[in-house]
Amino acid sequence: GIPGPDMETTDVTVPVEGYPDVRIRIYRPASAPTPAPACLVIGGGAFRIGGIDYPTADASCRRRAARSGVVLVTVGYSLAPEQRYPTQIEQVHAAWVWLHTHAQELGIDPDRIGLNGASAGGCLAASLTLLNRDRGTPQATLQILEVPVTDLTGRWIDLRATYALGVPAFIALRELRSVASTYLGDRSRAREQYASPMRAASHAGLPPAVVLTAEYDPLRRDGATYAAKLRDAGVDASATRYLGVTHDTPLYVGALPAARRWEDDVVSALRRI
Repeated sequence: GIPGPDMETTDVTVPVEGYPDVRIRIYRPASAPTPAPACLVIGGGAFRIGGIDYPTADASCRRRAARSGVVLVTVGYSLAPEQRYPTQIEQVHAAWVWLHTHAQELGIDPDRIGLNGASAGGCLAASLTLLNRDRGTPQATLQILEVPVTDLTGRWIDLRATYALGVPAFIALRELRSVASTYLGDRSRAREQYASPMRAASHAGLPPAVVLTAEYDPLRRDGATYAAKLRDAGVDASATRYLGVTHDTPLYVGALPAARRWEDDVVSALRRI
């Protein structure tokens, strides 16, 4: 990776009714206007590792905020198995509502707040758009989903990606089952729309989406098929597959030209908010 630049950051603890409080971190670049566009960032880690203090997560937010001029707000949602679904989706929803409620005092334009989620965070981001629609809370102006998992039943897992890397199919399937079990507890809950946004009865009324997938990632169909479902429902959605790269490629901006191009494209999407 590449270290992020210094900038103003603020940590806030947001109360979540019926669930553990959630910590958020606000990154305000010097280039941000007032009021500024903002984006709620939900990191990955298979629902069980990661967090807003991870060096790679922090550096990525600093770089992307500085380059885009967008205020980024990361969510330190609880990890499984200590806390399981739907804790995480309720926490990100509480953070989302808090951000809109306090937008004016934060110098943020409430009409220009987007969502960005990667991997497991992409699942939570997509689920949050459904929750916003169903609960009547403000909707995102744009959702940016990076290598998202959108169906925890495994229906769309693409084993051709693992086969191309010489990884036996049973390893990929075992990992997915492990992730789903750790996060959900009861794997039958994977059929619920807020656990697996792909399975929502309708995707109408959701915000425009930019979906980024990787060629050598068994989740590549999760992203591409979700974008197709959004388009079928009348939502403006694009899906881009990066060739020759794997699930974690966006982390390696210090080593891989493809990772730097990936970040360029995310920054361009952030500027659309």
